[in-house]
Amino acid sequence: MTVSPSSRAAPGGVIETNVSARLDRLPWGRFHTLVVLALGITWVLDGLEVTLAGALAGALKASPTLQFSNAEIGLATSSYLAGAVLGAVGFGWLTDRLGRKKLFFITLAVYLAATAATGLSWNLWSFCLFRFLTGAGIGGEYTAINSTIQELIPARARGWTDLVINGSFWLGAVLGAGTSLVVLDPALFGPDLGWRVAFGLGAFLGLIILALRTWIPESPRWLMTHGRHEEAEALVAGIEARFRKEGHTVSDGPFPKARLRQRSHTPLSEVFAALKAYRQRAGVGLVLMSAQAFFYNAIFFTYALILIDFYKVPADGVGWYILPFAAGNFLGPVLLGRFFDTVGRKPMIALTYAMSGVLLALSGWAFQQDLVTATTLTLCWMAVFFFASAAASSAYLTVSEVFPLEIRALAIALFYAVGTSVGAVGPALFGVLIEGQSRTAIFGGYLLASGLMIAAGVVAGIWGVAAERKSLEDVAKPLAATE
Repeated sequence: MTVSPSSRAAPGGVIETNVSARLDRLPWGRFHTLVVLALGITWVLDGLEVTLAGALAGALKASPTLQFSNAEIGLATSSYLAGAVLGAVGFGWLTDRLGRKKLFFITLAVYLAATAATGLSWNLWSFCLFRFLTGAGIGGEYTAINSTIQELIPARARGWTDLVINGSFWLGAVLGAGTSLVVLDPALFGPDLGWRVAFGLGAFLGLIILALRTWIPESPRWLMTHGRHEEAEALVAGIEARFRKEGHTVSDGPFPKARLRQRSHTPLSEVFAALKAYRQRAGVGLVLMSAQAFFYNAIFFTYALILIDFYKVPADGVGWYILPFAAGNFLGPVLLGRFFDTVGRKPMIALTYAMSGVLLALSGWAFQQDLVTATTLTLCWMAVFFFASAAASSAYLTVSEVFPLEIRALAIALFYAVGTSVGAVGPALFGVLIEGQSRTAIFGGYLLASGLMIAAGVVAGIWGVAAERKSLEDVAKPLAATE
């Protein structure tokens, strides 16, 4: 809807609103399911991109045009991650300033164009550039989408929903693995065509998602702190009417109200002052994001190289091993996610991080001792990442719910950026370790990743935030709140 300037609250004016309480009291309905589908597809795209980069490693090495080495594949992966870092920070700041809806269209358009261009790469540097831009689009998506979903989903279901959405990354991984099996089939595509077709698939999916998102509303929580209170009220009233029309019982209140001072944006000085005020939460978020990013990027991005170099799995067969691996990753958040809302955030985050680290150390030792085959190693990874996937998803949940509304997207961006910067070291490091063909050296890398996860679990267990079933405004009071 369009709101005339005269109907907007004047900057500096104070309004009373129960918008947040009304959103949190809604039952789960078709509206929430559609929000999850239209916005959560971001993680499917990321899973597709990451899996293609890994599964296509052999094809990129064999390509008559590219002829990449293991180290160059690691460099290309790190370029993607570097783009994600800068994209998250830049688009994250814009998301808090210009709105959630506007940015999740812009970031998807950037992704769509860049992944299509990747399929047209002609050398290492063009490939790295387009992967960088693809990462920028995905990084921006994380900030815009995470903040929107957090602000539209009822508090009692926020943990499980967020974990499942982040876990849908692995549906993209399954799609990427299945795609690789088709495009790498020499009977269907030539050695320099299949990988190009694979990246074109991402662009095609992006076009479909653009259409799906047209009906998603702006976050009413964002609107009410940016001088657009009447628009927020109208949106929530429309959502409530939709629920009643579908047969849901929606209570009429009364609901607790918040007093908010209206303004067009939050100054950066206030953003950093807020982060300083929440420095303990910031420290926990940095530790969780950094540990899971290194853990995932180091291991998953180079998984295909392990299979090819140490187990002689043909490049066109890597997808068969990624499929069960991805299934374990998706099942973790789905089956464990409910416990983050019932047992609680702190104990579940600590448990999943610690279990991931311990199981990785054991699996790495078995690999170092040459006790596992390609099949049994994949089974080991399924167990490791059943817990690691839930742990990684909980890191995104944590940084997106423990900071004030006005800085939520930028906070997600900053922690994602720092974590991904740490994680970007992983593929390059493991690419070099794998190039050396030393199982002991690779085991040392696994122990490093394991230690980071266990340490992060301890930090979360002691200093984490018990945000389960609480309104976002109760977890962190908006900066615009006034008595």
